[in-house]
Order: sequence, then C-alpha cells, then structure tokens
Amino acid sequence: MFQHIIMKMFKNSYTIALLLLSLAGLTACSDKKEKEEIAQTEKQEAALDTPSVELITASKGRLAASISVPGELIPFQQVDLFAKINSYVKKLNADIGTQVHTGDLLATLEAPEINSQIAALQSRIKQQEAIYIASKATYDRLLNTSKTPGTVSENDLEQAEAKKNADLANVDAAKSDYKAASANLDYLQIRAPFDGVVTSRNVNLGAYVGPGQGGAVPLFVIQDQQRMRLVISVPEAYTGGLSNKSEVTFTVKSIPSGKFKAQVKRLAGALDEKLRAERLEMDVYNKDKKLLPGMYADVNIPVPSRDSVIILPKSAVVSSTEKIFVIRVSNNKAQWVEVKKGAASADQLEVYGDIKPSDQIVKTASDEIRNGSNVRVKASGKGEQK
Repeated sequence: MFQHIIMKMFKNSYTIALLLLSLAGLTACSDKKEKEEIAQTEKQEAALDTPSVELITASKGRLAASISVPGELIPFQQVDLFAKINSYVKKLNADIGTQVHTGDLLATLEAPEINSQIAALQSRIKQQEAIYIASKATYDRLLNTSKTPGTVSENDLEQAEAKKNADLANVDAAKSDYKAASANLDYLQIRAPFDGVVTSRNVNLGAYVGPGQGGAVPLFVIQDQQRMRLVISVPEAYTGGLSNKSEVTFTVKSIPSGKFKAQVKRLAGALDEKLRAERLEMDVYNKDKKLLPGMYADVNIPVPSRDSVIILPKSAVVSSTEKIFVIRVSNNKAQWVEVKKGAASADQLEVYGDIKPSDQIVKTASDEIRNGSNVRVKASGKGEQK
C-alpha cells in the first residue's frame, strides 16, 4: 500500500514536470515568432523609408519612332451639279454607280419658254436691222446732198448720223440678248465635268428643277474615286521635319489584313487654331476600288529622329497628378526632375528637361519614391549596394 502511494506521487510529479517543460517551450517559440515578426515589420518599414532602386545612366541618342493618328479618305474631286434655269427633266442618261467621262450627257432638261424667248429675240434683231437700214439710207442721202453747198444744214446731217449710230447700237444689243438666251440652251444639258462615278441622283423624269427648287439638293453628285485624298491632322509636337517626301502606311477597318502606303503631297504650313495640328494630304491611287470615300483610316506616321536627345525607358518617366518627372539619384538621395515627353517607340521615350548625360536615373520610378528621400542602389543581378 505504501509503495503504491509512492509510485502515484512519482507519476504526478513527472506529469507536472512535463507540463512545465511544454509551457517553457511554447513561451520560447512565441517569443521567437514575435521577434521575427518585429524584425520583418522593421525591415518593411526600412524598405519603405529607404527603397531599393536600380539605376541607369542617361545618354543621348536617336530615336526612330512613329505615331498613329486617325485619317479620312475623301474623293480627289467631287462636284454637286445643279440646274441653272427653271426647267423640267426630260431625259436621264445616268444613275447611281454610273461611270462617266468628261463631257458625258447626264440629263436633258426642257424649258419651252426659252424657245419662245429666242424666237422673239430673233424677230427683234430683224426689226432693229430694218430700222438701222432705213436710218443709214437717210444719212447716206443727206450726206450726198450736202456736197452741194447750201442744200443741207450741218445740224440735220449730224442728227441723221446720230440716229444711224443709235439704231446700229440697238441691233448689237438685240444680238447680245439673243446670244444670252441661246446660251441658256446649253444649261439644259447636264454634263460630267470630269471622269468619275455618279454617287447620288436626286431627280426623276418630269421633275421641276431650278436654282431655287429643292433647297440645296443637287441633281447629281460625281466623285473621282480613281485617286483619293487621305487627310490627317498631325499634332504640333510632331510637325517638325515632315515633308512631301515622307511616306505613311495606313489600314482601314473593312480590310483589316490590308496595309496601304501613301506619300505626303500637301502640307498646310500652318496649325489649325482649334486642333493645334497641321493638316496633311496624301494621294491614294484606287484603281481596284477597294477603298471608298468616307472611310476612316488608322495612319502610321514616321517621326523624324533627332540628334542630341535624352533617351530613357518608359518605366523611368512618371506621369503623376503633380507633374511629369524622372527621379535622379545623387549621394543616395532621390531628386524629382520635371521633364516633357517627346517621341516614343515601343519601350523608349524622348525626354526634355534638366537632364544631362551621365546622370543616374531610377530605371523603374514611381511617385512613392518621394523627392529628397534616401534610397539604396541595387545593381541589377548583383544584389544591393549600401
């Protein structure tokens, strides 16, 4: 019995010792974990206070870049044909889609009152000619009689001559009126002024047309689609260096796999006051008629490269709400340097500002690296340099 009690007490003491040892181990583990967390927090705070950065050296170079701007295809020539005189449509020789050539008759108009007017003017010419013949005969007789002294007064001779000249002027006026009325007959024939395609027809047979009829709606619209103009507006920053020798490429949505080329032919030589951009025109030959007027195009324009320009990776330039800047590092201190962007390529950018060759610039910059803060320089692939 006594031995049993001794054994039981020994077992309880062993259990208590194990419990104490376990508690001690747990406390030690907890202290170690807490210390690791504190160290990690301190390391993170230190990293925030002193960020680690990779530097690059600023250098000058030439950047071959291009910009993409929207453009529009318009006909090389386009004309709206109207009726000059009040008339009726007698005959139509063209419709939408008709290919026409210079001088082709598109429509014939009819104005019966013009024929009556011409007949009346012909009669007036004959009348004035008869009056002139009579007055001329009178003048000639007086002139012959006046050769005998004292037979005809000088005043009568002068009046006869004046009447003859006035009647001759009336004949010329009647003939001019006749020519003007006859010219209207030409306006009754609507002809094509150049080779092209009829893209709009707004009249039918028998329709009454005239300069004041139908508002501003033309009889026909003709476009030259064999050659078209590609019109773009180039922003002010990229206008320097462009010339009529520059070549561009463009695509259209209806032919996504097609790539077209065009050469700059006309430059406005001035900036649009609203867009602050220069208008450029390129000639596009369209003999296969794949392109249509009115299409929008995505135009890729090569930007002339420049010498002595600082070139940096795009990641080194920060566009924040405050300003556009790069971060220069000197004596392990960050310095924000305000810059302006220039031409860009896939991963590089021209910058203009107080940047000199050999300046050390943060390769991957952000506004989290504050101006004047300490930084740690990290060599790429070699760890950190303290």
